[in-house]
Amino acid sequence: MTAHAKADAKIGVDAPASAPDSDRLDGRRRRSLDSRARIVAAMLELTRETSLPPSAEQVAQRAGVGLRSVFRHFRDMDSLYGEIQRPFEAELRARAQRPFKGETWQDRVVELIGRRSAAFDTVAPYRHAADAMRPTSVYLQAQHSTLTTALRTILRAVIPKGAVDAPTFEALDLLLGFEAWSRLRGDQGLTPRQARNALETAVRALIGPR
Repeated sequence: MTAHAKADAKIGVDAPASAPDSDRLDGRRRRSLDSRARIVAAMLELTRETSLPPSAEQVAQRAGVGLRSVFRHFRDMDSLYGEIQRPFEAELRARAQRPFKGETWQDRVVELIGRRSAAFDTVAPYRHAADAMRPTSVYLQAQHSTLTTALRTILRAVIPKGAVDAPTFEALDLLLGFEAWSRLRGDQGLTPRQARNALETAVRALIGPR
């Protein structure tokens, strides 16, 4: 061993041979992160295009990875389908955090219609796909329950205590939910503006004028 090598050993300097090992680890880590990103992107793209939950095989083909790679990055399809729910939750959460402009609580309830309608239209494909998988997915069932509770909580915070009775609150919760919006936009074929007008008419009939 040369004098320089002995000195390096004494002060704990890594041998030059360790650098390639570190580079290989970094390369594998980068490839793993890239594969995961492509899998998630493929999942969201396919869902947006079809409003249906894609299979693992479809995700692998779109992402350009092997089927094993899909399951290597996600414990099972439940965790992968969880990616469908994220845009829906993020969109609603972002809109819920904005301060209200309405002067009365009735105005603020109507304002909720506009906020939620825009979010529902944006994330409808993801929500439809998640709904299709929910009966067989414990994860999506739990996420749906959490989101439903959050939306009800927001509505309760807007309406002053005692302003409406229990049946009226439940009717409002229904009208301001995704299901009502989806029915108006899909089954009834209304435009976003027409759907909002229909909901505002129904809500105003329940809560009265400002």
